[in-house]
Order: sequence, then structure tokens, then C-alpha cells
Amino acid sequence: MTSVQVVMTAHGPAAKAAPPTLKIGQHPTPQAGGPQRISGIDRIIAVASGKGGVGKSTVASNLAVALARRGRKVGLLDADIYGPSQPKMMGVSKRPSSPDGKTIEPLVAHGVTMMSIGLMLKEDEAVVWRGPMLMGALQQLLGQVAWGKLDVLIIDLPPGTGDVQLTLCQRTQLTGAIVVSTPQDVALLDARKALDMFSKLKTPVLGLVENMSTYICPNCGHEAHIFGHGGVAAEAQKLGLPFLGELPLALDVRVAGDAGVPIAATDGPLAEPYTRLAQRLIAGGMG
Repeated sequence: MTSVQVVMTAHGPAAKAAPPTLKIGQHPTPQAGGPQRISGIDRIIAVASGKGGVGKSTVASNLAVALARRGRKVGLLDADIYGPSQPKMMGVSKRPSSPDGKTIEPLVAHGVTMMSIGLMLKEDEAVVWRGPMLMGALQQLLGQVAWGKLDVLIIDLPPGTGDVQLTLCQRTQLTGAIVVSTPQDVALLDARKALDMFSKLKTPVLGLVENMSTYICPNCGHEAHIFGHGGVAAEAQKLGLPFLGELPLALDVRVAGDAGVPIAATDGPLAEPYTRLAQRLIAGGMG
């Protein structure tokens, strides 16, 4: 060796690692065995409907709040991936944090621990996914959210009988499902399909709820049955399933949901039907 050349370089502090992020909508991971429990959660109740527009999400949010007001530790998962509405109804908009890039920290509103994919998106951003990504997102929302200790987790399902329902029933031990319908025949046709789906998936049906059952005119007090009346109760009796009650069609319920304060969080008379629904579930050991 005849010569040595030394090159000096400047060294600054190491670049900071990017903060951990959580990508929602990955393909699902394999799961051995049948449906599994979620650690720390005593009961899981799915709120379902055969079709959209029957008020399923309104029932889910108000039921969750009503149970929380009865002293239960309650979680609410918005599993309507394509049309998440619980952030609006529960009055939350903050993006959940993920300190380690794996665990999602849920939000709390009206005494309810909640999570929705809508909190991970821009308000008008659409979810355009095929089935595997949909199933992966549901798996993440169930398994990677730090739910903590809950007496009951309410899951707001999308309408119909699709991938989310199938994935949930096959992978998660559900206490059972509540099927929401309005009383008219066209809604009951699809409610029967939802009931048949749960039967095929061996998921217990805890009962049926008739939503938008009665309308009381705020001016004159006249009672009207805009969508009919009693159809869901008759269907429950025919099928030998519990009828969990009637819920009203009322402007204040809609206004409260749009304002992010579910009517069940108030002390007015319109909170009472949801309180009775919660009490029936508690009395039956389901809430």
C-alpha cells in the first residue's frame, strides 16, 4: 500500500422515523377454528335490517346510549363500511389515534366507546372496495380497536345480507342479532331475508323491533300510522321470536341524530321507548 486517502463527511442527527400509521382495508388474515370471542367484551349484539331506510342506525345509536345510561359499559361499532353514519349521529369527528400503528384508540361520546371507519375518512370520501378489503377492515375494527372492558358491544350492520354480515357471523361469537323493520309489507319482505340469513349462519335472533311505528302530530296530537302498524309484532309472533317493542316516527328523533345528540341521551318523552328497549335486553340478560 503506497497511500491512504481519508474522506471526512458531515454527520447530522438521524432523521426521525415517520409516526406510525394504520392502513384500514387490508386483506383479512386467516383465522383458525370457528367464531371467536373478543377479549374483554361480555356480549356482542348486532343490529341488522333487511333493507336500508328503516332506521337501523338510529336504533343502534340510541340503544347504545340507553344501555350506557342504565349503567352498562357499552361499545358501538359502525360496521356499515360503505355508508357509515354513526360519527354524525354520535357527534364525533376526531380522527382516532394509533400510537403504535397497530392499535386503534376508540373515541367516547355520550358514555359510549365508539369506532367507525367514517372517522378514518374525509366526510365525503367514498369507500370503493371489493369483498376481501371489506372483510379485512371489519377484522381490524373488531380486533385492533382498544375496546377495553365492555358489558356489551353494539354493532351497527349495513343493510342486507352481504359480506360484512357473513364475515361477522363466521368469525365472531355473537350473543345474537336484533332485526329492525318498519311495519309495511315491502320492508318485512327484506326483514324475512335477514332472519333467514341469521338462521343459516346459526346466529341467535334476540328479537324484532318495529321502527317508525306511530306518528303523533306535534300540532294537534293526532295519531297516524304512516307505514302501517303491527306488522313486525305479527311477524315475530308467527316466527316464535321475541317482539322487543315499537319505536315512534318523530321529527325530534331525526333532529337529535343530525345534531349528534341521540334522543336517548335526553330526558324527554321520546327517550322512553329506547329506555324500555334497553331494559328488556337487560332483563333478558342480553344487555
